[in-house]
Amino acid sequence: MATLKVSSHVPSPSEDAEQLKSAFDGWGTNEDLIISILAHRSAEPRKLIRQTYHEACGEDLLKTLDKELTSDFERAILLWTLEPGERDALLANEATKRWTSSNQVLMEVACTRTSTQLLHARQAYHARYKKSIEEDVAHHTTGDFRKLLVSLVSSYRYEGDEVNMTLAKQEAKLIHEKIKDKHYSDEDVIRILSTRSKAQINATFNRYQDEHGEEILKSLEEGDEDDKFLGLLRSTIQCLTRPELYFVDVLRSAINKTGTDEGALTRIVTTRAEIDLKVIGEEYQRRNSIPLEKAITKDTRGDYEKMLVALLGEDDA
Repeated sequence: MATLKVSSHVPSPSEDAEQLKSAFDGWGTNEDLIISILAHRSAEPRKLIRQTYHEACGEDLLKTLDKELTSDFERAILLWTLEPGERDALLANEATKRWTSSNQVLMEVACTRTSTQLLHARQAYHARYKKSIEEDVAHHTTGDFRKLLVSLVSSYRYEGDEVNMTLAKQEAKLIHEKIKDKHYSDEDVIRILSTRSKAQINATFNRYQDEHGEEILKSLEEGDEDDKFLGLLRSTIQCLTRPELYFVDVLRSAINKTGTDEGALTRIVTTRAEIDLKVIGEEYQRRNSIPLEKAITKDTRGDYEKMLVALLGEDDA
């Protein structure tokens, strides 16, 4: 469930665009007005606001926001204002320019989006960067990481609920054999994770647990904890089966370690607020005994804090 709280009366895009223009005019920027508008509009109205603002003012709203705002607040507003496919394309492109830890972001985009959402991200990547996401991921990665990540970002999974229990039994056995032999990057393991529907993968891993008495993630914990590929494989399985648990782990790491990881925090809140941030927040509280909103307000300040709280649906709007 989403946390985005849309106003009961939503003004027209032209009214919102005019209000945003007024927020930039004069001495200083009215950040509160920007938050009150953009943090309470869903994706389609935000898209229309951008179009209307460009027509009225002759400049992309994103460029204006970039000039007027700074730091973590600017990042949160810009990511939120982008269309979801554009946002995922940007996140993926940034990830291809960083170190190995950014592989997690590529996997996250590939595995926690629907097939249509991932397709939109790939199309937006073409339009924005004049090349394919697969091309850049392949260039950025090597070895087993390349095998897994290129397959994941190229995927277009079936989204239905139908499952083949005979296939689930066969592939549960196959995966168990590969894990037992520590062949974590075997092409069949990658094929199953990158092509099967999420319903089919869940059926396979349920069968795995029934047959072998433990969850597949537990089996994978027996490997080398410093093995970065194995860590990515575990996160891939978690994203495909219980994404809310993956996001809770990312948020806990972002908020609770020494110094807040604003990049991860902003990414999760802006990408999940219209989808399942409520479920993630409930799971976060269950596992950490503190509401997500309270954990975030303890670690953030100013307009950045206000924006995140608004996207959590916890402000007064």
